[in-house]
Amino acid sequence: MKVGFIGLGTMGAGIALNAIKGGHELVVSDMGRNVAARHLAAGARWADTPREVAQQSEIVFTSLPGPAEVEAVALGADGLSEGLAEGAIYADLSTNSPTLMRRLHATLAERGVAVLDAPVSGGPDGANSGKLAIWVGGEREAYDRALPALHSMGDQPCYVGPIGAGSIAKLVHNLSGYIVQTALAETFTMGVKAGLPAEALWSAVRQGALGRRRVFDTMARQFLPGRFDPPDFALKLARKDVSLALEVAREYDVPMRLGNLTLAELTEAMNRGWEQRDSRSAMILQEERAGAEVRIAADRIDAIMKE
Repeated sequence: MKVGFIGLGTMGAGIALNAIKGGHELVVSDMGRNVAARHLAAGARWADTPREVAQQSEIVFTSLPGPAEVEAVALGADGLSEGLAEGAIYADLSTNSPTLMRRLHATLAERGVAVLDAPVSGGPDGANSGKLAIWVGGEREAYDRALPALHSMGDQPCYVGPIGAGSIAKLVHNLSGYIVQTALAETFTMGVKAGLPAEALWSAVRQGALGRRRVFDTMARQFLPGRFDPPDFALKLARKDVSLALEVAREYDVPMRLGNLTLAELTEAMNRGWEQRDSRSAMILQEERAGAEVRIAADRIDAIMKE
């Protein structure tokens, strides 16, 4: 395919090189030609503006810092919208706003251009190696046409749904990760301040139930199918464990914002009369507040877990 690529930064540089390795004709652009030295040496062509990239491409990818940069490249002066031909595809690999991607989709559709939001996950190592998840939203037909390029960039392209769906999946993934990161900082500082060396603590807990499972896989047994009875681990026991941990934190003067919030959630669930249900039943409280039930049929859970 004739592929355009704009944004040769930490992620984009490796992804664009993999497009060349995949046999695609590549035209690139960025703030300065010097950042494209490796790509030009590998056979890519340089373009001075996004419009020029678009004029030479069947599909254009952007990998940019955020919504403001994406909008400027797509719709600004000498932007992609001025060069994309009818039937072309624009795919944004950035972590972006689904609202912006829906607006770009509507705007460029008037010119006969398909838009995909296609954020990636795998970090710089994945960008360089091609071991990269790519979550794609947009028309399925456009996704299918883009697959040859997507397969050259990542080993896990996945169609998620209509425009904006890829961005939503990426934001859920990243926010989950940073919430977990904050929780780990909180719990590990408690453990170390209470007297356990960091090495011994980390070595021990990574072999526990949570450490042996992928984070999102922990949702499969109870929460996603809505199966909280009989319990794997009762709510009343979970609340007891959290209370004991917070007693240790208070003894050593360790602030526990997330820990205390967790105790409050478990206590509210206990007050609903759910003490004998599985501890994950406390997650129902957030479903009620959000007005959104998170459920997947058991057979679909099994199929996804086997992928």
